[in-house]
Amino acid sequence: MKNPYEWLASAINNHTWTVAGVAAAVFVLALLGLSMVSMETGEDTYLDKTTPRGALLDHYMETYGSDAIMLLYEADNVRDPEILRYIDNLQEDLRSERYVESVSGVTDLLKQANGGVLPSSKAEIDAIISQAPPEAIEQMMPSGLITIGVINLEPGVGLDTQKQVLGNVRSTIAISNPPPGLTITVTGNPAFAQDMMEDMGTETGTLIFVAMVLMIVAVMLLFSHVRYSLLPVAIVAIGLISTFGLMGLFGIPISMVVVGAFPVLIGIGIDYAVQFHARFDDEVRQKTIPEAVWATVTQMGPSVLIAMSATALGFIAMFFAPVPMVADFGMVCAIGIASCYIAALVIVPIFATVTRYRPKNEKTTTGDTTSQPSEEESLMERYDRFLGRLAYTIAKHPIPVIMLFAVVAAGGFYLDQSVPVSADEKTFVPDDMPALISLEKLIRVMGSTSTIPVVVSADDVLSPDTLAWIDRFGAYEIANNDKITGAISVATLVRDYNGGVLPSTEREVDTVVARIPESTLNRYLNGKMEAVLEFSTVEMEMSVARDLIKRMQDDVAWSNPPAGVTVKITGSLEMFAAVMDDISESRVYMTVLGFAFILVFLILVYRKFSAISPIIPIVFIVGWNGGIMYMLGLDYTPLTAVLGSMTIGVASEYTVLIMERCEEELARGMPFLEAIQTAVQKIGTAITVSGLTTVFGFSALIVSNFNIISNFGIVTVLSVAFSLLGAIVVMPAILALMYRFTARSRAPAGIAAPE
Repeated sequence: MKNPYEWLASAINNHTWTVAGVAAAVFVLALLGLSMVSMETGEDTYLDKTTPRGALLDHYMETYGSDAIMLLYEADNVRDPEILRYIDNLQEDLRSERYVESVSGVTDLLKQANGGVLPSSKAEIDAIISQAPPEAIEQMMPSGLITIGVINLEPGVGLDTQKQVLGNVRSTIAISNPPPGLTITVTGNPAFAQDMMEDMGTETGTLIFVAMVLMIVAVMLLFSHVRYSLLPVAIVAIGLISTFGLMGLFGIPISMVVVGAFPVLIGIGIDYAVQFHARFDDEVRQKTIPEAVWATVTQMGPSVLIAMSATALGFIAMFFAPVPMVADFGMVCAIGIASCYIAALVIVPIFATVTRYRPKNEKTTTGDTTSQPSEEESLMERYDRFLGRLAYTIAKHPIPVIMLFAVVAAGGFYLDQSVPVSADEKTFVPDDMPALISLEKLIRVMGSTSTIPVVVSADDVLSPDTLAWIDRFGAYEIANNDKITGAISVATLVRDYNGGVLPSTEREVDTVVARIPESTLNRYLNGKMEAVLEFSTVEMEMSVARDLIKRMQDDVAWSNPPAGVTVKITGSLEMFAAVMDDISESRVYMTVLGFAFILVFLILVYRKFSAISPIIPIVFIVGWNGGIMYMLGLDYTPLTAVLGSMTIGVASEYTVLIMERCEEELARGMPFLEAIQTAVQKIGTAITVSGLTTVFGFSALIVSNFNIISNFGIVTVLSVAFSLLGAIVVMPAILALMYRFTARSRAPAGIAAPE
């Protein structure tokens, strides 16, 4: 019975057009899925809703949370009656929009103080403002040049609905004919999220285009010694489109992190295409096309499959990441490399058969790796020989090489502990993004728009004891933490509606609660078993917010809530603080898990101790990555957190292929040193071409406007370069040392192991 590779080789040789038709049908199916791909930002990309923390945040957003759309009005004098009349009319129009719960601004305060009518003269307006509470005026009208309107959305409104409301708000403003000199900026978190989503969509297309262009340039420069040198580019394009299609069919969204997967796939996918193309070109110089198809598919197919599986396991380790978009990154990469592998395995032999492929330079190779170079040799042929001599020398003296690179890796692991972690979304996007600029302007004039909600659950949150604890805890945090500026809860509402004191009996509480408007009460109370205490804060860095939330959690435990009362902190700030912890913990966990997966896989495949050989250079490379991140001053983000497991995947491709080729040459009876020389000479050139092409593909990330992606591009380019160094320089030393060890353990007593 034929194995799958022998069956595929026979099918391509005997039924070429049938196989091509099946491949085309699969590609058409992928094109259908392409239209189903969606973009995603927001909490869902950071937090898994199936976890207790994610479920609590989702419940809070559905029940209480309401992102506000902010309107920034700017003019030479926003107290001008004409401008205020326009703002009042605009707000009335916006109140009628679907999903809008309330619209508020300075005009509401003016009307409330003037019998429900907007003052018609500047003198009346100035008089009311001078008598109003200063904190209210400062919040709504921080200066005579700016006033702020707030559009509160209904709780539980999703991103798609927010986008719809934003579109309606902007359309209403566009047709409202504002007075001359008045500018209106739509800002706030929903506007920021929408602009980020749109920019990411544009960014995805730009990155893929730049990566493809760079890849074409690299292939033309480095792979020009074979005929149809751009064939690998077409294969990668087909693999990438297939990946998009499968994402659409499986419902995997594109997020800020997943965007970075596409140049990664281009870089890895080109490696498979180059490997198959180079092997076929080498085989067809000495064999007929059907024989070359058979040799390429049956010999290269399983070798690359092992390398691809090891790479996929590095990405599969990301499935266990607590951050959903990191898990999606791993899933997309795993799907993508499988698509690119299958595309390369099938398309190269089909294309060669249909075009009756002939090598560019048809002089046959002798397989002699030690003969002197002729004057007619190309640069790539000379590079072949250089790699062979380098591998031979390293294999003869492996210990100094291993010691040198191990020391550097140890230093890198030490420095890696000092690399900071960042989860602040505002630092991920372009500094000149209009939505970010307007949001920062809003924060400067209004203060922080962030809050820290605390969910309080009990059999009866309206009991006097529970209300008293909520009130005390809020007051304590305000008094003892300079980062907290205020607190609003059902307790503060009850106190405000009861003359500044809390009722002492349940009947009094019920009487006061009945006087509070339902729309106001529902913002902080859910039935009688749950309430929210909402803290307003100053604007602060995410690391400071993380420390604040940890302190508040300690304060909750110290404050001794009444029996039966549970208190949990949630909200966006708590989520991003948790993401920082998740990144810090999961990056190490994912890296270790990736190593474990690949180690078990290689031992199962090869069933011998020397199967660990490809892992050792990768350990060094991961250490080098940590050192270079520290020296470049980069942070760990949700994207760079995948660097360890991604490096394991990419580097294992190169190290496994070299070990596979070495095993192949040893099986033919070649002496060990010559087998290493031949393996590195034959595989080293191909992985150098594909590796440098990968570097070109990853370089597309560096030009990204998103800081999170451009920084990822820098470290991945260096990581691929390290992977090449590890495969070409460190791997021969590891193989030599492992061969000496295993040969010595097999040798009978009194017989020296081979050198």
